[in-house]
Amino acid sequence: MLSQQDLKQIAQKGITQEQIENQLNEFKTGFPFLKLEAAAGIGKGIIAPDAAARKQYEEAWNAYKAAGNKIVKFVPASGAASRMFKNMFAFVDADYDVPTTDFEKKYFDSIEKFAFYDALDAVCQKNEGKGIKALIAEGNYKAVAANMLKKEGLNYGQLPKGLLLFHKYPEGARTPMEEHLVEGALYAASNGEAHVHFTVSHEHMALFKAKVAEKADSFAKKYGIRYDITFSEQKPSTDTVAANPDNTPFRNDDGSLLFRPGGHGALIENLNEIEADVIFIKNIDNVVPDRLKPETVEWKQVIAGVLVTLQKKAFKYLKVLDAGASEAQLAEIADFVSKCLCTDAKGNKVDADYLRRKLNRPMRVCGVVKNVGEPGGGPFLTYNQDGTVSLQILESSQIDTANEAYMKMFTQGTHFNPVDLVCAVKDYKGQPFNLPEFVDKTTGFISSKSKAGKELKALELPGLWNGAMSNWSTVFVEVPLGTFNPVKTVNDLLRDQHQ
Repeated sequence: MLSQQDLKQIAQKGITQEQIENQLNEFKTGFPFLKLEAAAGIGKGIIAPDAAARKQYEEAWNAYKAAGNKIVKFVPASGAASRMFKNMFAFVDADYDVPTTDFEKKYFDSIEKFAFYDALDAVCQKNEGKGIKALIAEGNYKAVAANMLKKEGLNYGQLPKGLLLFHKYPEGARTPMEEHLVEGALYAASNGEAHVHFTVSHEHMALFKAKVAEKADSFAKKYGIRYDITFSEQKPSTDTVAANPDNTPFRNDDGSLLFRPGGHGALIENLNEIEADVIFIKNIDNVVPDRLKPETVEWKQVIAGVLVTLQKKAFKYLKVLDAGASEAQLAEIADFVSKCLCTDAKGNKVDADYLRRKLNRPMRVCGVVKNVGEPGGGPFLTYNQDGTVSLQILESSQIDTANEAYMKMFTQGTHFNPVDLVCAVKDYKGQPFNLPEFVDKTTGFISSKSKAGKELKALELPGLWNGAMSNWSTVFVEVPLGTFNPVKTVNDLLRDQHQ
């Protein structure tokens, strides 16, 4: 099935023949659905700290920062913004010339509210000889939209979200990348330094670096810190082979194998290379202007405080196990694993080896928000490969839709995953964990795609905050909805939270 040419192509990517054969086999077998215990809720896997507890957690976090631990803010930022503008691409290609759908009308009625308005007006003047108002007055709406999307204009149809102008300020509009630099200064700086890491696509690397060179110094000056800003790309070795509907390898017109990016789960490799004690993870488009940042900063410190408080106890208990724990101590440790880390033995023998295994692994605290119908994953109590039950973030594709009880759990779940994580990635001896060892490889996704009109199957690796962190200790904390403000379409920038 694989030719010498295929093997050469595979080797150039840093992938083994065995990996490809495993991937092709996964297309045939599919991935098993997960066995669920329940949807997580307040008091059942989700903590809702009161004001006094929040204050204690913030103090714990500030003490941890003051101790000189290294903190990194990790921002997946490689996604192109093209999906944000799906409606506007459709308008440019439509057989009508004036805004017709509600989306189009809202866009043009509110166009002056966009942070990119001045930049768009300038490119319209340059390319059309007229500004936005004049073009709209003469009914040339499509020229305005085209200048926003196309390469000769702002090129927003091809740029990554991180480099679009999102928010207005008196000193000039800011991109999400800049908002993340500000956040880094506000809650993730230690030793006078904020470490921020962006994962970006190869074709946008130079643009990101140029924007950092242009903006970072002014933020460093404003917040009295130094920045250490680094970048990485998704590794070619994490790409996955595509398959035909009959599960044979999909080939390009030249006969070569078609590879596709393995999804955000590939970033576990990038995360594994970050040298840090604690890492915050948050998506590039979930940012707010400065006037709304205090709430975000407060809750980031709260969830980080929960993390370092739990980690401190876990480290203490691991040292007790090393010294030889008494029966009473084993019972106390088991109670901590069960109640604080929400990991239930479910028939497993609770002895020192079991407790060590459940304590000596990476830890993450995930902010979750009340479910308001946003698409995406949620928090569940799920059976693991070893028969234990623990907290996981699941996507709909991981749940058996034919199972009525599971679908009820999913549709009636009280909380949603906004991708708001803080992670502890070193063990109790100060050594970094090898994160790929904690991935549940049976939790990938298979989806239907097409290329040049031909149907294909695509394989996604276990998601970064799903199966890639399956074997981590996980704790959920309810955070306010105000900390979750993603931008999925260009008109989301018209919401009050982005004005």
